[in-house]
Amino acid sequence: MGSPWDAGTPGVLTLPSGRRVRGRALRRRAPDGPRPEFGLYLLGRPPAPVPWPSRWVRWPDFRLPGDPDDLRAALFETWNRSAGERVEVACGGGRGRTGTALACLAVLDGVPADEAVAFVRAGYRRDAVEGRRQRAFVEAFRPHAR
Repeated sequence: MGSPWDAGTPGVLTLPSGRRVRGRALRRRAPDGPRPEFGLYLLGRPPAPVPWPSRWVRWPDFRLPGDPDDLRAALFETWNRSAGERVEVACGGGRGRTGTALACLAVLDGVPADEAVAFVRAGYRRDAVEGRRQRAFVEAFRPHAR
């Protein structure tokens, strides 16, 4: 296990607990600096292999995840790992699916579901979470036992 992301690392969202998660676009070159120790990749097709542990959730662009239970399990794993590892969440453009997943992570971390999109837009990207369906998904997201 390494150390969490520095607060100034591009794309890093600091959750209320102090955990830090990096969001990013896979279509762009990875930022300079330390590599993730775990990645959650949200794509319609399997991602290219990476040299760190990762998890793929099938999630076509501009839609909702194909298997919400798989996403929930992946988010719990990501949230748990973020306590002591550098984790990243990424999709093609780094906005819609990534923003939606980051907002769900914020809910897991204690942010009320109806405030999570605003929280992610303030701390990650102002254009995170694309469309009503993704926003509704976040607002309906409820944490279960950790």
